[in-house]
Amino acid sequence: MYSIIVVPPPTTEGERQDARFRLAPGERLAFGRSTPDNGLVIAHNGVSRRAGEITAQGTFWILSNLSARHTYVVENPEGAGEHIKVAPGRLDAPVPFEFSRIVLPAAGDLLPIDVWAPRHDYLSVAGGADGDPTAPAFSMDRSKRYYAVLAALCEPRLRDDPHAPLPTVDQVVERLRPTWPAASRTAVQWNIDYLAVKLRLKPGPEAAETGPRLNGKKESLVSLALRFDLVREDDLAVLGGAPAWTPR
Repeated sequence: MYSIIVVPPPTTEGERQDARFRLAPGERLAFGRSTPDNGLVIAHNGVSRRAGEITAQGTFWILSNLSARHTYVVENPEGAGEHIKVAPGRLDAPVPFEFSRIVLPAAGDLLPIDVWAPRHDYLSVAGGADGDPTAPAFSMDRSKRYYAVLAALCEPRLRDDPHAPLPTVDQVVERLRPTWPAASRTAVQWNIDYLAVKLRLKPGPEAAETGPRLNGKKESLVSLALRFDLVREDDLAVLGGAPAWTPR
């Protein structure tokens, strides 16, 4: 059974190559403008002749950046902005994502190389609790309206692009109408303020000090929710149907 599948970047015509590289544990794949036999050749004059190397390691893989000047970015397309940077000359950087995208800067272009690792294994907890339960890090009730508001804010970055702009309050109102016909700007904004307090991004009214309001409140909420998996793509079911708007 193969461990890693590597999908080459688009050609100059903007189409993906038909090739797929399959790496068993311990196997390596060199990539660059000029590579050894069986390597991944990227025909772009902005890519180093020996640009890098991918090595399969069971359920994860490692990336070596063999370029002298360019930092490579490895994105988790399913992680709403999660990424790691691999500096020039860095050898054997471990990549933990199941689905990854290596982004190569190449003379004004950004060339994506997609990499799939096997599904990761997780601990199976058996038996009952052996003591007092651990308090949850974030207490979230998915049946409440505040959670639907949070899901609507996160939706563009879960469905589309990890850098997609966040919806406006008006767009959130429209998105929630199928399941919350009485939704209004005031109600949505109240829930956003409530979430900021609930998730400890700002103090409650009784403890708040005078001073400037929290800037980037929606951005902070979405960043926290996506970093800690408070909203996953499956959770968007609370919104019902597809969005009626497209982020610009």
